[in-house]
Amino acid sequence: MNEGPVTRGKRFFRLAGMTAQVAGSYAKTRIKSMFQSEEDAERERNAAHELNGGRIARTLGELKGAVMKVGQMASIVSDLLPKELAEALRSLQRQAPPVDFAVIARQIESELGAPPEVLFKKFEVEPFAAASIGQVHRATTDDGREVVVKVQYPGVDGAVDSDLAQLKFALKAGGFVKRATGLIDVKQQSLDEVFAEIRARLVEELDYCNEADNVRRFREIHRGDAHVIIPEVVAERSSQRVLTLTFEPGDRIDELDARGYSQEVRDRLGDNLFRALAAQLFEHRLLHADPNPGNLAFRPNGDVVLYDFGCVKQVAPEIAAAYATTIRCGLAEDYAGVEVGLRGLGVRNPDGPPVEHTFYKQWRDILALPFLTGELFDYAAATIHDDVIRMIPAAIKHMASFQPPREIIFIDRAIVGHYGNLRRVRARGRLLDMLQPYLDIALANAPG
Repeated sequence: MNEGPVTRGKRFFRLAGMTAQVAGSYAKTRIKSMFQSEEDAERERNAAHELNGGRIARTLGELKGAVMKVGQMASIVSDLLPKELAEALRSLQRQAPPVDFAVIARQIESELGAPPEVLFKKFEVEPFAAASIGQVHRATTDDGREVVVKVQYPGVDGAVDSDLAQLKFALKAGGFVKRATGLIDVKQQSLDEVFAEIRARLVEELDYCNEADNVRRFREIHRGDAHVIIPEVVAERSSQRVLTLTFEPGDRIDELDARGYSQEVRDRLGDNLFRALAAQLFEHRLLHADPNPGNLAFRPNGDVVLYDFGCVKQVAPEIAAAYATTIRCGLAEDYAGVEVGLRGLGVRNPDGPPVEHTFYKQWRDILALPFLTGELFDYAAATIHDDVIRMIPAAIKHMASFQPPREIIFIDRAIVGHYGNLRRVRARGRLLDMLQPYLDIALANAPG
């Protein structure tokens, strides 16, 4: 246990110190490279990136809060990040160390007006889970309901802007932004827009009243789906920084083997998770945008339990339609249509050079594979993540034609994250048959 999050002033100096170390290391490496062979310079750069990636990950993990949450976001799509930073950030995906219970008890009393032993019939001191911005405790209400109580760490919400500013500067100073985008500088405006989108989701995630509303909205949109399980808000024990929900049990993704889940059940779980994601994105346009495996649980009857509704993306009708257009045109090898879809998504840089259709086809043949096979698509045997990495060097010359797409950052996060989750479930499915009706809905609801 630790005593709690670092105070705001100390957070600033810790992040500033980390940034100075990263920038100094990067500058030193660049100067040395001027006097080295290309092979020695590359080896030196890799060593510096490994060192700086470790510095960043350690600091984010120690400070918790917004910067750790961003690190976790990044680690979910680690296949597309520079290797040195991705490996360092994977450590943040594991459960964070909990804070001392006295900190949690004081926060509950501050928010709800009484200590946990007064508010609940039973309250477990040992946390059920600990994460970047808060931790969760099991409890029992006076009327006998089994619940989970999510408590935000004190001071986290006041440090978001400072945290993100320091992190953005550290990533640029360390050369990670260049390396992650094909060694070409990202426009400052595009980088600012990406961080603005991250900030917007973080601010929402730190407001547990907002999360309670999200839980109610997701219960409504999945009301007709018996196999998607959403907890219920216990309003009288919730506030802006404390959220109490009914406890919905299930087996974690790394417990399926031990619990003896058959292939038939795994396939059913995969279908239910895929349909839930498609319905959220294309029909309801309200996306559960945190695909961390810890936010999922499963049941032997095929039920999928969703947890943690802090990070939710409201999808505009035109974005859902543009996504559907891009997918449908890609499947049909209509690359002029793909171009239209990508422009609608904000992926194509309108000022960038044209893109030949053969380039789009290379990506289409990789990304559309789950929908092209006439057989069951087997996630366990999928190599899309490896194929994407192999495409990156060849794609460098096209990078000026594209830009970071603010509107779909969290959509892509959800899709890529659940691809990884379905690989771990080892599900199989006929994905095109499941997807087509949702594409129809998105296109039918397109503005104009």
